[in-house]
Amino acid sequence: MPRQKRVAAIHDISCFGKCSLTVVLPILSSAGIETSVIPTAVLSTHTGGFTGYTYRDLTEDILPVVSHWQTLDLTFDAVYTGFLGSFRQIDIVSEIFDRLKTEDNMIIVDPVMADNGKLYPIYGDDFPSGIKKLCRKADLLIPNITEACLLLGRKYEPGPYEVSFVESMLDELAGLGPKQVVLTGVSFDDAHLGAASLDYASGKIDYSFSKRIEGFYHGTGDVFASTLVAGLLTGHDLNKASRLAVDFTVKSIIRTKDAGTDIRFGVNFEAGLGELANIL
Repeated sequence: MPRQKRVAAIHDISCFGKCSLTVVLPILSSAGIETSVIPTAVLSTHTGGFTGYTYRDLTEDILPVVSHWQTLDLTFDAVYTGFLGSFRQIDIVSEIFDRLKTEDNMIIVDPVMADNGKLYPIYGDDFPSGIKKLCRKADLLIPNITEACLLLGRKYEPGPYEVSFVESMLDELAGLGPKQVVLTGVSFDDAHLGAASLDYASGKIDYSFSKRIEGFYHGTGDVFASTLVAGLLTGHDLNKASRLAVDFTVKSIIRTKDAGTDIRFGVNFEAGLGELANIL
């Protein structure tokens, strides 16, 4: 039996509202991937659409976790980062990359910081420039359009987009350092939405689209990115993993819409985990 893949997941815990680690853990586990966690913060809910949420910064706990792991000689097939609890955590995560990087593992950065043209209110305007430090060390970068614009200093514009706009953005994002980029929130017409992927070494660009579903569903970025990571670590190429991630995310949204669930509560991805496991 092959060795089980292992991921170090650096994300927050939102105790309600499916996102971050409460999405990452079940999706990677359904793919048979051992997932070790480094929580960056604990919130009573995520920050999208809720008020009065509690927030505990876990900055001081992060490096001691990694230091203990190193005494156990643990290695990881991927180090996968998402929501960071503070600007200071950028330097800490950069150090973690250096500590846990091996010749053949992947550093995966989902620069969770913005959506719909706006930086999350928890972050200052200097946060995107700090995230660039992590991009330089990444093997794979997974921004949405808003995050990509912030990283590149571009003005955000809502879609649909020209092909030249998307492909120039992919090229500029790869110029920040990552070997591969998957850009989400891509649309060339009003009826479809999806992702564009670039493998920088080969120059190959691929697209994965689905029919657009109206509404903003929280946590879908984490669902997409985690499914993408699961696909890559189970042997699928970047294009196939992106296609799997788009399809799984869309099915999760459709279930949620059909049930009339409050969109703040996250999407019903759990009902599709069995099917995902069979595909992977």
